[in-house]
Amino acid sequence: MQAKLLLEDGTLFTGRSFGAEGETTGEVVFNTGITGYQEVLSDPSYCGQIVTMTYPLIGNYGINRDDFESVRPFINGFVVRRHEPVPSNWRAQYTIDELLREYGIIGISDIDTRMLTRRIRHQGTMRGILTTAALSPEELMERLQATSSSIDQVSQTSTRHIYSSPGAKERIVLIDYGAKSGIMRELTQRGCDVVVVPQDTTAEQIRRLHPDGIQLSNGPGDPKDVMAAAGVIAELLGEYPIFGICLGHQLFALACGADTEKLKFGHRGGNHPVKDLSTGRCYITSQNHGYTVKEESIQGTDLEVTHINNNDKTIEGLKHSKYPAFSVQYHPEAAPGPFDNSYLFDRFLEMIREHKQQNPKKTRQAEMMAAVKGAR
Repeated sequence: MQAKLLLEDGTLFTGRSFGAEGETTGEVVFNTGITGYQEVLSDPSYCGQIVTMTYPLIGNYGINRDDFESVRPFINGFVVRRHEPVPSNWRAQYTIDELLREYGIIGISDIDTRMLTRRIRHQGTMRGILTTAALSPEELMERLQATSSSIDQVSQTSTRHIYSSPGAKERIVLIDYGAKSGIMRELTQRGCDVVVVPQDTTAEQIRRLHPDGIQLSNGPGDPKDVMAAAGVIAELLGEYPIFGICLGHQLFALACGADTEKLKFGHRGGNHPVKDLSTGRCYITSQNHGYTVKEESIQGTDLEVTHINNNDKTIEGLKHSKYPAFSVQYHPEAAPGPFDNSYLFDRFLEMIREHKQQNPKKTRQAEMMAAVKGAR
């Protein structure tokens, strides 16, 4: 079956359909990863987007049950140069075509993804319409212009209920703005008692969970669409150690008085070089974001830049000069290096332990005993 992709600048791509049939719209972006298409498909940060893979062969190692980053994909469409319908890998349990069909996601193959990527890099990220219907370019443009982008993507990807993964060590409240499962994995591997809460959880509700530290997750969309979340972070800043990742990094910056802006075409892939300013070391990182913290907005705040992107010099890391809080724009739970950046979770736990030593508090048991004595 034929499929068509039309960009809002009028550029039309005609190829072959795979996955589901139908029609969808969304922001068209590209990912430069050579592997990891299953993780891309299941990353909640791609919610509402039509994702183009720059690597030409997709689907060759199939899909398995272990490499998902969320319970289901949230992308609107998938664009590849060549779709491989017969995977060859001992871990493969089904095909990418079957995955897309299961979740109603439209795929298009056999188009010039190199041209599409160059178009996005030159023009900037654009919205597009992807369809398997036999419609003219004029009809497609009319339908595209009649739709609008969603601004409620975080609530679509966040958990709706509190749940936990018990552990014997530090209690971490993970605020889920669209969290990848890799963040939970890194924390539980270190023995943490992780409590995951919805994106609209209030500061008081978080306090009642008696956390030792707070993890701010990744997520989709514009951070300014969820300014209430930045307000919650501002309330908790200084009370608990905080570690933000991706969208969590941007919300941390907004909570501290900085500003964010949209990038021309974003950073998406597993090969982005990031420099640690304290050591001069360069890390190869996994990234997926369309917004960045404005460098000039850091002036006058209590934030310090800790990492920069070696390609375009945008901010990749921040820390608070007074409180135990830091963040990174990239994904330390991902493994492009393969494990170069997971040390940040250890740094977070060290920060928590130092904070507890410097700010000793009564244990919950001691508080209860004091309350009983007071009642007597």
